[in-house]
Amino acid sequence: MKHHIRKSRRRLFSPNAWKIRLVFWSGAILVGLICVAFAELAELANQQFLAVSKINPYLPLILTPVSLGIIAWLTRRFFSGSEGSGIPQTIAALDISQKSAVLSFKIAFAKIFLTLGGLLSGASIGREGPSVHIGASIMFSLGRIVRFPPHYMERGLILAGGAAGVAAAFNTPLAGIMFAIEEMSRSFEQRISGIVTTAVVFAGVTAIAVLGQYHYFGQSTASFTVFDSAWLAIPLCGIVGGLAGGLFAQSLISSSRKLLPYFISHPVLVALFFGCLLALINYFSDYSAAGTGYIEAKAIIDQSGTFNPWYPLEKIAATLASYLTGIPGGIFAPSLAAGAGIGDNLAHWFPLSSLENMILLGMVGYFAGVVQSPLTAFIIVMEMTNNQNMILPLMGTAFIAYGTSHLICPKPLYSALAEAFIKRHQ
Repeated sequence: MKHHIRKSRRRLFSPNAWKIRLVFWSGAILVGLICVAFAELAELANQQFLAVSKINPYLPLILTPVSLGIIAWLTRRFFSGSEGSGIPQTIAALDISQKSAVLSFKIAFAKIFLTLGGLLSGASIGREGPSVHIGASIMFSLGRIVRFPPHYMERGLILAGGAAGVAAAFNTPLAGIMFAIEEMSRSFEQRISGIVTTAVVFAGVTAIAVLGQYHYFGQSTASFTVFDSAWLAIPLCGIVGGLAGGLFAQSLISSSRKLLPYFISHPVLVALFFGCLLALINYFSDYSAAGTGYIEAKAIIDQSGTFNPWYPLEKIAATLASYLTGIPGGIFAPSLAAGAGIGDNLAHWFPLSSLENMILLGMVGYFAGVVQSPLTAFIIVMEMTNNQNMILPLMGTAFIAYGTSHLICPKPLYSALAEAFIKRHQ
């Protein structure tokens, strides 16, 4: 017992241990600052594109494919490993030996600028997946500089950086921790639990210090008060959201596999083709399908916009086309926006519960169907809307959607895409 106490004291006051702690804490704060700046720049880029489309609605028909072709060329020529969401690369880094091929300072900053370029071009992409990649890259790179112990390098820093990226991007600390457990590692080791939690705390506090206390979609008052027919909205949104999310995920996986040879040999032509398709979708949606989807989702939740039954289909199609261009960009925010649209449609067609309830359930149902991480899905929606009254309905919808999606897409989206990266590097 005394020996154990002495050993703990030596570890606590060890200069080397404190060096590791200080570098780690500084890295988490840096991740928070960068993700906050990334968030602000992403919204600015989105607004700039929409401003251009209002000045001349025909200009993006040329601007979008040409710009995405240039971004795809830059990605493949100079920043290989930065393409796509970034979450598959982060998951793959846990299992490949050449981790620096997908995690580095160079890739982190390329991810930022190329994703912003995609938003300026009208791509339907989000910044949250890239924030995971950025956070993991920064923490991993800092670990290499100060030569952290192997167990930090192998899992702790990567998981902590990814979790910190989610927490800072959405201001959702619980979702950041759950994402690291459920999606990135599919397990949780006791020795790294404190590392992940600490990173989330430092990154989250940094984001709040800069932006103030905020909630991504504001304050929601939705709730289920009595046990009546309104609860039938839970299985409805879970099944419909799961079907739609599973179809999207399976389409993305299958298309990525079939197009892989063309991504490698003719990346610019692929980007031009899907860029033209995206430009047409954006044009016929009056450009509501472009960008992160935050503005449209917020308008649907606040019920401040006009009802558009085609919006979820337009957003899903635009997001699929954007991902298949091969440029950097995530699907988190676009999926939440599409899910809000699905909930809005279901509320008008099957008014089982209040409009606000149905929108939140549709959002969590589709998101859980896409990523097949039900715990992360309902926690992230709960934290983004600051609504604890909906815990059970959101949880039930997320698990029904997960089961439904799994019937269509047996392999989770990010795991399937990560396997492709692992095979390439092997």
